[in-house]
Amino acid sequence: MIFYSPYKQLDRKVNTWCKYTKRLDTYGCGCQHDCNYCYAKSLLSFRGMWNAKEPANALIKDIRDVVYSLKRSDVIKLGFMTDCFQPLEREKLITYNTIKLLNNHKINYLIVTKSDLVADDRYLDIYDKSLAHFQITVTSTSANKYEKAPHPKRRIKAIEKLQYLGFDVSLRLSPFIPDNIDLKIINKVKCSKVLIEFLKVNYNVKNWFNINFDDYTLSYGGMKNMELDRKIALVNTITGFEQVSVGEYVSDHYEYFRDNVNYNPEDCCNLDLTFYPELQLNLFK
Repeated sequence: MIFYSPYKQLDRKVNTWCKYTKRLDTYGCGCQHDCNYCYAKSLLSFRGMWNAKEPANALIKDIRDVVYSLKRSDVIKLGFMTDCFQPLEREKLITYNTIKLLNNHKINYLIVTKSDLVADDRYLDIYDKSLAHFQITVTSTSANKYEKAPHPKRRIKAIEKLQYLGFDVSLRLSPFIPDNIDLKIINKVKCSKVLIEFLKVNYNVKNWFNINFDDYTLSYGGMKNMELDRKIALVNTITGFEQVSVGEYVSDHYEYFRDNVNYNPEDCCNLDLTFYPELQLNLFK
């Protein structure tokens, strides 16, 4: 088994509008969901560092060191390069034990996953509602060959279960690929929040993903993107949610959605954050 360092803080020179730059991966160097559109897969495959069948897992002692180093005003994202609830979690329980550490130290955590395991009763028993935030990814409304994650119906049930239980949860359309989505299904999901992100196309994604790329005509940051007008039209088709947010990579597109669409212009993740009073002033420094 390969082990690796689980923690990364993003460089704000590259991710200038990403509020939550502290990331922790409980698993790495591969992901059993093995999605064709995965940017981590794209980055690591050509280096020979991607193993979808046997991903590495972080050591709890290393995660403990990371958690001890965090401030209580931090928000840490679980599931950056790989899914923290991929099937390996059922055996290793690295994410389970990480959540307990974060709870003990009163650190807010944002879980990003495309697995319904996130809503399993075993995990519901340990989540702290004042600290736990969820984004559950739906990329299609039917089974597809581009990912090995649980069926979208199971993910939608997990979203609705967390919403019903009063957790801070968003349906994450990421990447939002119109041909893969039945809007009648998405707009009926019982969830207050949706977060939309669009596909960015590089060489690997184009070769791994057999879709129509005609709309991806804007070059930005070494990738092909949709034009802003097309994105706006697609966002307007998402009507079933009280709070809409768009996470963006293209700078002027980010500014448009921040100013005209996002429910919380200061935070495209739109988290309902609770901090102890003495920590509130430190959050947005």
